[in-house]
Amino acid sequence: MLEKIRIFSGNSNLPLAKKICKILGVPLGKANVTTFSDGETRVEINENVRGMDVFIIQSTCPPVNDNCMELLILTDAMKRASADRITAVIPYYGYARQDRKVLPRAPITAKLVADLITTAGANRVLSMDLHAGQIQGFFNIPVDNLFATPVLLDYIRKNYQDNMVVVSPDAGGVERARAFGKRLGANLAIIDKRREGPNESQLMNIIGDVKGKKTVILDDLIDTAGTVVQAAEALGDAGATDVSVCCTHPVLSGPAIDRINDSNIKEVIVTDTIPLHEKAKSCKQINVLSVSELLSEAVKRIYYNDSVSSLFI
Repeated sequence: MLEKIRIFSGNSNLPLAKKICKILGVPLGKANVTTFSDGETRVEINENVRGMDVFIIQSTCPPVNDNCMELLILTDAMKRASADRITAVIPYYGYARQDRKVLPRAPITAKLVADLITTAGANRVLSMDLHAGQIQGFFNIPVDNLFATPVLLDYIRKNYQDNMVVVSPDAGGVERARAFGKRLGANLAIIDKRREGPNESQLMNIIGDVKGKKTVILDDLIDTAGTVVQAAEALGDAGATDVSVCCTHPVLSGPAIDRINDSNIKEVIVTDTIPLHEKAKSCKQINVLSVSELLSEAVKRIYYNDSVSSLFI
């Protein structure tokens, strides 16, 4: 039934790509993605893709620039090999936080990356929990932005349903946290913070009642973990019985793991849009849920030209 589908992957998240292929019953495409001795990305496609519906699975996670170049070169290779349609499946879209001018003469890198992907030859993009919804408008091709909510909700319902408060770590995440809490029948709390600089934040106060409650901080990604660790400390000081964190993208760069290990955070629930690095794998608080079934269903619906948005109704 999926005779014209071909799924390829760069090196950013091979485990996720293999899970998706296994669910769909499709072999992972034959491609060598390596580097020349000077560090340039080298791509060889070792099977025929002429007239095929090609899906390239590649998160632009650390090392971001290397993985981004792999995606662009794979896409260009498929275009020049006469693929009928090329879908860039980007579970984690890097540079998404640079989505607007926050300072004079600052770039809008999320738009630049969108232009690069389009110019390389992608016909559509499939991503998950974009940091900012307006990034969909940076592309002049169709974009399907999936949500990890069904996967996360199922786990939270089984383990955190009673006496729970969903917490937004900042004002920008209130809409996400409110929708999440509504599906769980849980109350909402908001942490009012002032960001002093990149990867730095200063907590101000908590809006909402968390005393004697189980709290789950909800965010789309954890980078250096400064925000969530400070939030967890503030919630503990406000009387929360325990603090857990729930996010889609475990970037976990720099001092993130050390901060989590030294914090009062009970559990960090993440997905496999980004593979955990070795240090993160040793962190006992981190629990990884897979979005492979969600992505594979979306891939199948795109292939058959069915509705993707109905996955979340």
